[in-house]
Amino acid sequence: MVAYTLSILAAVGVVMLTALVFRLFRRGGEDRDPGGPSAGHAGAMLSAMFLLVFAIAIIVPWTKADTARQNTHTESQAAIDAYWTAAGLPDDAARQVRTALREYVIFVVRDEWPLMAQGRMDPVGAARMDELRGRVSDLEVSGEDEEEAKGNLLQHIGAISMARAQRSADAAAAPPDGLLFLTILTGVVVIVFPFLAGARPQGLTILPLVAMAALLGFGTYLTWDISRAFDGPLAVGPEAFQGALQEFARVGEGV
Repeated sequence: MVAYTLSILAAVGVVMLTALVFRLFRRGGEDRDPGGPSAGHAGAMLSAMFLLVFAIAIIVPWTKADTARQNTHTESQAAIDAYWTAAGLPDDAARQVRTALREYVIFVVRDEWPLMAQGRMDPVGAARMDELRGRVSDLEVSGEDEEEAKGNLLQHIGAISMARAQRSADAAAAPPDGLLFLTILTGVVVIVFPFLAGARPQGLTILPLVAMAALLGFGTYLTWDISRAFDGPLAVGPEAFQGALQEFARVGEGV
């Protein structure tokens, strides 16, 4: 924070020093016109700064939501693969593993998804995966086919755990610190800049400024509303896991 403050003070100091030097050497002329070169240059730069910050505030959550959505499909597909692979185990073991997978996916959809909108996960889900991994590791199998099925199943469970860890990171992820504040600050400055420059719009001439302020306010609110991958207009839904449950049901009917 100190570094940011010093950088701002340094930039302001450069402007003040330059203005003083030019005044001492009597270079240039007075610029009091709201539409003059000083106001025009500053206004253009402020608008560019706002657009840059606003673009970052939109693109970062949008990209994060897209990545989180893809990861849910990776996790659900790993669960489906594990469900299919369990068929190579002894009957009782296969039934237990499939039941555990089905209960885990139901837990994610029903109990864990609402928590992810708040940026957190339920530790019960990770405990269930650890328990299933331990159960499969301790499973005694006979024959090359069952041994191969056990090894493949452990790989799929590991893939589920890895994707779950990524989903946890996606749920907790938020835009860089200060980005929302900077978006609000630059938006406010852009709105009030014509008045700071000396312009006094009246009547119909103020309508474009009001329209711009309304759109900037809506855009700024939008950057806050989409800041989390599992909440807001861009929220990632549990469709991938619901599809996994449908696949489980289809596989079960075919057994």
